[in-house]
Amino acid sequence: MYSKYLSPKNDLAFKRIFGEERNKAILIHFLNDLLPIEHPVQDVQFLNTNQNPEIASLRTSIVDVMCQDTKGNRFIVEMQVSHEKGFDKRALYYAARAYCSQRVEETKYHDLQTIYFLAITDFKPFPQKKKWLSHIGLMDLETHEHDIDAIQLFFMQLPLFKKTKDDLESMVLREKWAYFFKYAEETHEDDVPLIAGNDLIIQQAYDELNRYAWSDADLHNYNSVKLKQWSNRGVRQAAYEKGEAEGRKKGEEQGEKVGLEKGEQIGLEKGEQIGLEKGREEGREEGREEAKLVIAQSLLAFLDDDTIAAKAGLSVDDVSRLRAKGG
Repeated sequence: MYSKYLSPKNDLAFKRIFGEERNKAILIHFLNDLLPIEHPVQDVQFLNTNQNPEIASLRTSIVDVMCQDTKGNRFIVEMQVSHEKGFDKRALYYAARAYCSQRVEETKYHDLQTIYFLAITDFKPFPQKKKWLSHIGLMDLETHEHDIDAIQLFFMQLPLFKKTKDDLESMVLREKWAYFFKYAEETHEDDVPLIAGNDLIIQQAYDELNRYAWSDADLHNYNSVKLKQWSNRGVRQAAYEKGEAEGRKKGEEQGEKVGLEKGEQIGLEKGEQIGLEKGREEGREEGREEAKLVIAQSLLAFLDDDTIAAKAGLSVDDVSRLRAKGG
């Protein structure tokens, strides 16, 4: 059976909820609920999301939503489903571009306003973190004072949000937004009043995901985006399987070689037959360990440390050390 609600993680649905003028109140409410802003956002003006004209033709937009409030603060909001190597650096890059774009001939440096970059990710760009919402900014590394507020980055890592339907009654607003992104597509309509409570904006966000309120053309476009996401996952899975197969083959070859070498060495000391048997066994063991490392190396560009550790049979610390060495 179809769920009544579509997924807010779909690019088309996300922009419909947070990037359209008619739903500006949802975006304002969302920003105020998630971000520690000194002066709450009262109104916003949507800005062009194509920050890079030279590559704008390669995709419909560079970021999903960009807007500016009445005080000149700029907000970039992006939904990222697929794991992307260097996503943290891309976030900083676009935030920095937005900050620099404020500087026109008549603008003084002291008039530059803060840039807030908020990413909702369906993967873990920072798997070592424990909290599902991270706030990253410029800090004095000795005193830990935040002297410059120019650029602030926020990452909502949905896999780290562990609360479920049983926790709804105790959730604060920012947690309800995380629940919305993670579970909307499987939410039953009878549960929405409990999720929204007295908050009409969250109810409105669910209403925007009601598939029966979408036109056939919009649903077709939604499904096209969904199919593309599935296709991208298929490409990544194929790359993973190829890397795993190559890793195992290389590991087995190296293991056999190590086994023979060890067998010959032990055979010289304790007898050729005993040495070969023991050497092959030890070699296979080392080969298996080598295979694990080769598999892990081949997956560093595609998966986070937790997933690689599970797939390769290594500890997370082993994968972290391997990544620190540059693969």
